[in-house]
Amino acid sequence: MQFLKILFWFLLAFVAALFTYGNWTRVQINLWSGLIADVNLPLLLLVTFLIGFVPTYLYLGTVRWRLRQRLTTCERMLADARALPVATPVATPAIAEEPVA
Repeated sequence: MQFLKILFWFLLAFVAALFTYGNWTRVQINLWSGLIADVNLPLLLLVTFLIGFVPTYLYLGTVRWRLRQRLTTCERMLADARALPVATPVATPAIAEEPVA
């Protein structure tokens, strides 16, 4: 399974390298006040991908961390509840009721 994961990442890197080689052109981006930036297309696509990916990755990492903390707390509470001694019911002597006349 590890071999397939490595193969996948190498194929993805190869496709990215082919894309970069084939599209190495300058793109003009019109910024504010008539400012124009010349950026390579692969760099522009990488930056836009990271702008979308990084906040989502950080958010999901935070959610996983919070859920892991909640699970750890629940497991600790369950272990504490299992460690408590169980109270056994004490038999009380039966009291005979006298009928009221």
